[in-house]
Amino acid sequence: MARREVSKSSLAGRVREALLQIPEGKVTTYGGLGARIGCKSPRAVGQALARNPEAPQVPCHRVVRADGSLAGYSGSLEDEKVGVKRALLIREGVIFRPDGKVDLQACGWWA
Repeated sequence: MARREVSKSSLAGRVREALLQIPEGKVTTYGGLGARIGCKSPRAVGQALARNPEAPQVPCHRVVRADGSLAGYSGSLEDEKVGVKRALLIREGVIFRPDGKVDLQACGWWA
C-alpha cells in the first residue's frame, strides 16, 4: 500500500510524528499524546488514530485510555480488533495488571 502523505502540521501529522517516538514496550494515553502535540482533545487524538492507514508500522496500538484499559484498534471497537492491539502490546513487552489494564507505572510514556 502506498503511503498517504500527511502534512506534519496537521493533527494527523502531529499524531503520526509523536507515535513514531514511542518505543516498543511503552504506551501513552490519548490525553498524554494530545498534551505532547498541543491538542486538548483526547477524542480528536482518538479520531486521528482511527484513521491511521499505516498501523502497526505507525504504532497507534501504543495508545491506551487514561486508566490503562484498551480502546479500539484500526478504527474498530470490536473485541477481535482490541485483541489484536493487546497481542501487539504483549509481543512488545508491555506489562498488563491482573485486571487486564496496562501497568502505566511500568510502561507509561508521556502518560
